Order: sequence, then structure tokens, then C-alpha cells
Amino acid sequence: MRHERFLIRGTALIAVTLLAAACGTSSGDSDGAPAPGASGFTPPKIPQLQQLGAGEGAVSILAWPGYAENGGNDPQVDWVTPFEKQTGCKATVKTFGTSDEAVTLMKTGDYDVVSASGDASLRLIAGGDVAPVNTALVPNYPDVIDFLKDKAWNSVGGQMYGVPHGWGANLLMYRTDKVNPAPTSWSAVFTDAGKYPGKVTAYDSPIYIADAALFLMNTKPELGIKNPYALDTKQLAAAVELLKAQKANVSEYWSDYLKEVQSFKSGNSVIGTTWQVIVNTAVAEKAPVKAVLPDEGSTGWSDTWMVAAASKHPNCAYQWLNWIISPTANAQVAEYFGEAPANKKACDLTTDKSHCDTYHADDAAYAEKVWYWSTPIPQCLDGRTDVQCTDYAAWTRAWTEIKG
Repeated sequence: MRHERFLIRGTALIAVTLLAAACGTSSGDSDGAPAPGASGFTPPKIPQLQQLGAGEGAVSILAWPGYAENGGNDPQVDWVTPFEKQTGCKATVKTFGTSDEAVTLMKTGDYDVVSASGDASLRLIAGGDVAPVNTALVPNYPDVIDFLKDKAWNSVGGQMYGVPHGWGANLLMYRTDKVNPAPTSWSAVFTDAGKYPGKVTAYDSPIYIADAALFLMNTKPELGIKNPYALDTKQLAAAVELLKAQKANVSEYWSDYLKEVQSFKSGNSVIGTTWQVIVNTAVAEKAPVKAVLPDEGSTGWSDTWMVAAASKHPNCAYQWLNWIISPTANAQVAEYFGEAPANKKACDLTTDKSHCDTYHADDAAYAEKVWYWSTPIPQCLDGRTDVQCTDYAAWTRAWTEIKG
């Protein structure tokens, strides 16, 4: 099941309707419309739940595979059944394959909660599909790591629209027997890719353009890139040019993490972007690899549990939010899925006591180096108003052009 998730995350980002990112600073408790965000985005006025009542006896969960396991895939992997026993809320779980599918399903009104990635959350907020979340009604929320709260992908104008669940960074992996000295910069796969002809891997998604933009942001200040997801036409062209040059040295573009593991084991690839879980898998299979977070930082992802605006079971929905970020459940999900948990207390409950160290779960300095996936939109996410940025449709066309 984890394999399925890793296959689909790479294709989850799609073109969206007009949205703008907004940076919040605290969780509000107003039942009115939140203030506009940094880029002028004002969400629909939807009241948040003011107090918890008795559970309705049911909750309909829409989740990425691996986030709401009930023992159906592995009898040993089940954090849904204990939730049902504790709360009396019978859980119905449906998984989705892409963020686009999640947004479409949420619009049916059939689901109470959804695990949304950063490329879906703002769409759901803007569409009025999810409600502001009253975090005071989620007892485990105070234990969520602070640097995951009130971010552009889970809040607007200081109002939280969900509870953080887990996160991860995109890393640079290399064969220790082929790459010497160890890389410290993304230059190894961009401007210096020619040192490894035909042995460089790259992530197969238009969102990988952000990786090139991040490198340019750090190495070509004259381009004026301030956010790798906010590229005007000139900035996008520069990223495309960099990726076209890289292509001559690319062994393969990957979206299947198991194929990347095999590519590094065989030596067909010796350096390229990766996820921590891929590194762990490759090392377990005796591949001589290591991974680093390069000096420029990296792109990454962070997921949020959100409540449907028209939830038929809001009390059970809130109980699910509290349960899934509880130390025990959050630890189970993080280890099963392969990510950093959001609840800092989960780190004491993982089976692998080094899990949180491996994934830098509470490492704020590390997290500050990560630019979490956000959907490129015409309104520049970096706050510029004197230019229109390129949207995801433009990125998709560019990616097709890059791959040829």
C-alpha cells in the first residue's frame, strides 16, 4: 500500500482554479470569514464548530493510502478499529489516488474528513469544501510541532483549516562508491551533472521544476526568484533551460520508488533526488547509498487533516482529527508510511526509536530548509503583484517540453 502512495504522490499536483497562498500566525476562533491572506485570497465564510457534542456514530474518511489503515491490508496494521472502539464512531474509509481525485470526491459531500496535501488544501478552502477548524476542540493539537502550524498550505489569515499530520523532505541520494567527494549541493545534478553522464535521476513530475528553481534561487540571484513555486515567465524559462541541460545526463525520470531503489542497486543511477524512505529501503537492500539535505535546502511535502464544510458527522470528524494526531496513532502512521510525525510525543512511541531522528521530526532548523509543495498559480505566491506568475498548466507543458 505504501508503494501505491509513493507512486501517486508524484502525479498528484494538477492545475487549479485561482487561489493564492496565505500565511497565518495563529489559530483563530471566529465564526466569520478569515482575513485575506498575503496574496489577497479570501476564503468563503464558513462557520467553525464551536463546541463538541455527542458523536453521531459514524465518520466517513477520505485518505491517502496508508493513512487510515483498518487491518484490511495487514491485520497487524490497524489504528482505525481502536478509534471506533474508543469513540463509538464507525469509520468508513475511502482512499484516493491523486489530490485532484480527493478534491473531486470532497465536492460530493459524502465525506467528513480528508487528508489533504499542500496542492489540494487551498483548493478545498477556496471552494468552500472544508471548514475552519477550531483547534481548541482537538486536545492533541497543542502537541503538534509548532513549525507545522499556521502555514500557507493549512491556514488562511491566521485561521487553521486542519491539523498537521506528517511531512518529509526531498533529498539528494548518491552512491558512496561512485560519487566522491560526497555532494553538498544540488549542483551535483544540475550544473555538474556532466560528471555522471547517464547516471543522474530526476523526479518525474512537473513539480520537479521547483527543484531547479530552488537551485537557481540560490545560485542566480539576478533572476529574482524568492519562492520556487512562484515563477514568472522569465524565471520559468531559466528553470526549463537548466532541466533541459540536465536531461542529457539523466538515466531515468522516476515516480516509482522501488524502481529508483533498483536503479541505484544496479548502478544505472548514481545520484539524484529521493525520499528518506527510499534511502532506508536501498540501504536495507545493501545498496551503497547515502543522502543529504543540500546546502540550498530542498522541496518537500506536508499533509493536513481537514473537516468537510458540510460534514454530516462533525463531532465524530473532530474525534478522528484528535485520534489520528494522537501520539500512538501518529507514531503508527509515520512508521508505516515512512514520514516524520506531526505530534512530538509520537517520537516516544515509535517501534524504531531512531525514527524521528532519521526523519528530523522535531528539527526546526532542518524543516526551515524545506519548501513544501505548493501549486503554482497565476497570483505569485511570493506576494508580487506587478507580474503574473506561471500556473501549473504552464509547468505541465514545460515538463513535457523538457522530457521531449
